[in-house]
Amino acid sequence: MGIENLNIKIGEFPSGKNNLISDIKGIKVGHTTLNDGKIKTGVTALLPHSGNIFKDKFMCSSYVINGFGKSCGLMQINELGTLETPIILTNTLSVGTASTALIKYMFKNNKDIKVTAGTINPVVCECNDGYLNDIRGFHVKEEHIFQAIESADIKFQEGNIGAGTGMSCYQLKGGIGSASRIIRLDEKEYTVGAMVLSNFGLKKDLIVNGKKLGDKIIALENEEQLEKGSIIIILATDIPMNERQLKRISKRVPVSLARTGSHIGNGSGDVVIAFTTANKINHYEEKDIISIKIINENKIDIIFRAIIETVEESILSSLLHSTKTVGRDGNTRESLNKYIDFILK
Repeated sequence: MGIENLNIKIGEFPSGKNNLISDIKGIKVGHTTLNDGKIKTGVTALLPHSGNIFKDKFMCSSYVINGFGKSCGLMQINELGTLETPIILTNTLSVGTASTALIKYMFKNNKDIKVTAGTINPVVCECNDGYLNDIRGFHVKEEHIFQAIESADIKFQEGNIGAGTGMSCYQLKGGIGSASRIIRLDEKEYTVGAMVLSNFGLKKDLIVNGKKLGDKIIALENEEQLEKGSIIIILATDIPMNERQLKRISKRVPVSLARTGSHIGNGSGDVVIAFTTANKINHYEEKDIISIKIINENKIDIIFRAIIETVEESILSSLLHSTKTVGRDGNTRESLNKYIDFILK
């Protein structure tokens, strides 16, 4: 069930056509889901555009809110300010497998990598699904990354799907969530979008659209009371921006987390990756000087506001689209939908 079915409106900006990050032209998302008994894991792939992302890179930045994570590729993003591969999401112990598979995928379409061109910077992010998933079993294989990439489409599922299959959010069932917002600049419509992999928070802290539900949804007996989860947030827009401005919008994401109840715990790995589809960087650029457009800094507040509510809704969407899951050793996560009466009161 999505937020739209509950007649809840997060923020003030209108949503995009599908209320997904893929409302930004060219973006597609695909999943591979591994859901069999104690195996509750998978892969989610975001394709930034339908062309060759290595040859036509996007301006990009990343921001680490809390660094208890094992992501791949962030160092070069922050140094060079570009994104040159799809973004892969999976579980913590599958980052290496996903990175190898992504490199092989890029080799297939770019025979020049490490021959006449430089190396490749695979971008892989993770959350730990070990509460529900047999994470030590290394069930994610290279073919699962290929399948997720090949299945990418404009419309995609949310909730416990793909990389979100075994994730927990506020000690409920979390996973993949997405949303988008439309804003106007110079009398033209632009889109900002977000996609999250939610795996953080304590049940007692949950806030839905300003309502404190944690004291109503009582924490289950003997559940962990230290926040050790994580969240990966991908931001995208078609607004012309440079990498510094992309980092600025990334730094507003903690407001979204706080609005849903998070205090961003010591053991949390919270990572933001932000890119714009408006500024492409040609890998084989011949000119010494190139021109790009950026937003007037005095107008960036509207983007801050849109990003904050887009990420907030993406988190809630990941909860509301997820269903009750029983994983390894009988460990269970209920769906937020079980408590729908609390939300509607």
